[in-house]
Amino acid sequence: MRRALAIAAVAILPLVNTTVTSTAARAAEPDDRQQAFAAAAEEYQVPESVLLGVSYLESRWDAHAGRPSNDAGFGPMHLTDAAAYTGTNHHAEGEEDARGDESRPLAPPTETPAPVEIPASLRTMEKAAQLTGESHEELRTDPAANIRGGAALLADYQKSLGAPLSDDPGQWYGAVARYSGAEESEAAKFFADEVYATIKSGEERVTDDGQKVRLAPVAGLSTVAKWLEKLGLRPPRRDGVECPSTISCEWIPAGYAELPTGSYGNHDLSDRPKNQKIDYIVIHDMEGYFRPSIGLVENPTNRASWHYSLRSADGHIAQHIKAKDVGWQAGNWYINAKSIGLEHEGFLAEGTTWYTEAMYRTSARLVRYLAIRHGVPLDRAHIIGHDNVPGTLPTTVRGMHEDPGPFWDWAHYFKLLGAPLHPFGGPKAGSVMIRPDFATNKPYFYGCDRKNPEAACPPLSAHTVWLRTEPRADAPLVKDIGKHPTGESLYSVYDHSARASTGQRYAVAERQGDWTAIWYLGQKAWFHNPASAPTAIPSAGLVVTPKPGLATVPVYGRAYPEQEAYPEGIPYQAVTPLQYTFSAGEKYTLSGLAPAEYYRAVTFDPAGHTVVRGKTKYLQIQFGHRVMFVKADDVRVSFAW
Repeated sequence: MRRALAIAAVAILPLVNTTVTSTAARAAEPDDRQQAFAAAAEEYQVPESVLLGVSYLESRWDAHAGRPSNDAGFGPMHLTDAAAYTGTNHHAEGEEDARGDESRPLAPPTETPAPVEIPASLRTMEKAAQLTGESHEELRTDPAANIRGGAALLADYQKSLGAPLSDDPGQWYGAVARYSGAEESEAAKFFADEVYATIKSGEERVTDDGQKVRLAPVAGLSTVAKWLEKLGLRPPRRDGVECPSTISCEWIPAGYAELPTGSYGNHDLSDRPKNQKIDYIVIHDMEGYFRPSIGLVENPTNRASWHYSLRSADGHIAQHIKAKDVGWQAGNWYINAKSIGLEHEGFLAEGTTWYTEAMYRTSARLVRYLAIRHGVPLDRAHIIGHDNVPGTLPTTVRGMHEDPGPFWDWAHYFKLLGAPLHPFGGPKAGSVMIRPDFATNKPYFYGCDRKNPEAACPPLSAHTVWLRTEPRADAPLVKDIGKHPTGESLYSVYDHSARASTGQRYAVAERQGDWTAIWYLGQKAWFHNPASAPTAIPSAGLVVTPKPGLATVPVYGRAYPEQEAYPEGIPYQAVTPLQYTFSAGEKYTLSGLAPAEYYRAVTFDPAGHTVVRGKTKYLQIQFGHRVMFVKADDVRVSFAW
């Protein structure tokens, strides 16, 4: 069931001492991040605005406690050192069948593909070490050394183009584009244009380790296009890609073919939105690198596929499946049939913990474009993580995946989407939205270090809050009987059984001092929510509760039609409740209507594909960490002031 997509290990080139030794450089480097940028810019004759702009688009000037990004980039300048890492795509891991459709047999696993050579764009730390004399360890863990490395690379790129080491930022357009590592002309141009837009507008923020950094706006800035042209990069294959014109996007089709076994792969043809409305966009991380994961989706024998892949360093996008067709990506056939899946290069936590600004920006532009095109609400009930997709049956709940994980910055992402997460209602609103401050919210986790999985993670910014059985910090975590039928919830970075995430809305069950209780998986779940540093904001809205006279109502992982709706020749798909209990007196926030639909697509030839529609009315609710469904006839809807 596991298919390793190993990245070939390469020998790290011997470090070459330069005239400026590491020790001497360290003595001259200030601790202040702003001064470190100024010193490195002066040393390597790079305009400070260019150095700040590049760093902002890679890391927003954060150091991330020396932890690597999702494509093994380190520090404020995102120096990459992927030779030390291997990865597997998350669709090759665990029990989840990405199709989420038990109406057909589980597809056999594919053969392990050959190792893929690590591209130069994922090995920039080697060159930075040569140019600066810094060790890999220093470049990874010392922000000032890392900034020197980035400045040295930019100067080296500028020289290789034959461009001057000019004080004019516009003369550095080609070097900035090359820093992206992109092989495609559009991707390099997009990265450079975003850097220069940041330089023009200016930025100011406090970093994850408390450093105040400012990039003053540069008025009247113009770029010199000839330096970009000198890079000689290839144009992408667009082939009618469904992307906004402002981002770099190319067409790399997913494999689709009949197989000798009588099955086919690796997605289903459809005609959305004519036959079914698209209601969800699902955010994944690859648990692997860009190129090997694309190799996986190109393989028709693979039992997983998705619509778009996004590269970390520069935000470049590859589209594999048209929006009209159905990817095998979320592990729930109902959600698959009504969603578009985006895979982001990176890892939930195994060795890496953060996502680049370049990828956040292109992802947000793509999602906004798709959401407007298909009428998908820009909220956390419809722009969901893979970890928010429910299991289809009691037996599948435990094996559902948990990406993109606690370190995806949902608040920043929704701001980029143009839909910032604002409060609605007063301080005693009957429902709340989880909204901790991402920069300062650093809950305890373990499991970030693959070599020592029981060790505590370093303090890292996260979008989640822990949920407890009582309003005290030492109370046990609430339980998830689907995830852990006989055990306790875990503090593992891979276990969301007792966590609520930024943007999710929950009905308030009780308040006591600095603690708030929400209804969560059939129980009161308490989280610390002091007025001085709130981790949730008011979010008044519609909630559901069992109708009078009903002690409990069933909760479902999919909104399938009633048996009478199925025409002859199409097997009935049972409407099976999940193992959770929704009892009288409990309330859960309402996300909207969910049409009773089942897309029957089990053949290579789409001529026989059919959408079965029922009369049963379902409602989508936020029942736990994952969204779930109830029948409208079982509940009463009210407004939670």
